[in-house]
Amino acid sequence: MKFPVVSSNRHKGKTLEIDSSKEVITLVGINGEPMGSLAWDFLVDQILTYRKPQQSREARSEPRISLSIRVKYHTPEGTQFESRAGGIGGGGLFIESFTPLAVGTKLAMEFTLPESPGEWLSAKGVIAWVCPKADQYTFSPGMGVRFSDIAAETRNRVLSLVHSVKSITQDEPK
Repeated sequence: MKFPVVSSNRHKGKTLEIDSSKEVITLVGINGEPMGSLAWDFLVDQILTYRKPQQSREARSEPRISLSIRVKYHTPEGTQFESRAGGIGGGGLFIESFTPLAVGTKLAMEFTLPESPGEWLSAKGVIAWVCPKADQYTFSPGMGVRFSDIAAETRNRVLSLVHSVKSITQDEPK
């Protein structure tokens, strides 16, 4: 189904395309070019997050930070990639890519953390959203990957890193 944007002055002329069989919504530009896609579960999570009162929104259950780390990943078909992640948190990471994979694609990943750059940590994930080009929210095109299977020890190490970086940035004088 296609829904033209007509009331929003900032986005007039764009179209929202809904694919109910894949549970994906895609934003299409004025010239017909796909601008990005979101899985329905990610969209539902966002709606539920932002319906809470302001003070609840600040206390994320899955905090994240912007941080450049190395990441290797491959699809179930065996296609392998190597890139960098521009952000990470307890719930997933953002992989920078000029050719992001489709929403819903399952990945097996390995990534490094700054305290042990030679150690590769593994996890599995699914692409929850795609940003085909840099915008005001992401400095690079890429894809948001939600962890679907991550060892508790690995997740705890990610969360420890996130909390330590957040603590440092919050302690800095303004």
